[in-house]
Amino acid sequence: MSEFRLEPWGEGDLLLLERIMGDPAMTEHLGGPETPEKIAERQKRYEQLPSTGTGVMFKIVDAATGEGVGSVGYWERDLGDTMAYETGWSVLPEHQGRGIATIATAQVIERVRAEEKHPYLWAYPSVDNHASNAICRKLGFELVETEEFEYPRGSGNIMRCNNWRLELF
Repeated sequence: MSEFRLEPWGEGDLLLLERIMGDPAMTEHLGGPETPEKIAERQKRYEQLPSTGTGVMFKIVDAATGEGVGSVGYWERDLGDTMAYETGWSVLPEHQGRGIATIATAQVIERVRAEEKHPYLWAYPSVDNHASNAICRKLGFELVETEEFEYPRGSGNIMRCNNWRLELF
C-alpha cells in the first residue's frame, strides 16, 4: 500500500475540488454536484479556514506520485450548548477501497486531539453511505442518533444522516 500525507488545502487545489464536488458519483450522498460558482466559494473557504483558527482542510496526497487523491478536514460546529469539531472526507473513485480515507481521518483525529480544544469530533455521513459509516465504526466513533436535515442549506434537499461522535480526551 502506498503512503499518504496530508497537505493544507491551497490555491492550486481547485481542480481536485472540482473532481470531488462536481462529480455526481462523488456527491451522491451529499445532494448532488455543486455548481462551478459554489465550488469556487468552497475553494476560498478551504484556503482561508486555517487563518480563522476554526479548523483546516487538507488535500490527501499519494506520497509516491505527489497526486492529490482526496480531501479530509475538520472545522468548528456550534451544537447549541457547546462547540465541537466536525470532520468529513472524500477520496476519488479510482483510489477508493484502499483504506485511504481511514488513514487520512485517523491523521486528522491525531491533530484535533493534540489541539485539546474541543472534547468531541463529530461526523455526519448519510445513512446510505456504508463506506463512510464503516470508517466511523473502525476509528472508534460512537453512533449517537440518526437525524434528518437540509444539506446543503437552502437547497431543499433533506438528508438522513448518522450522527457519529468521537470522544477526543
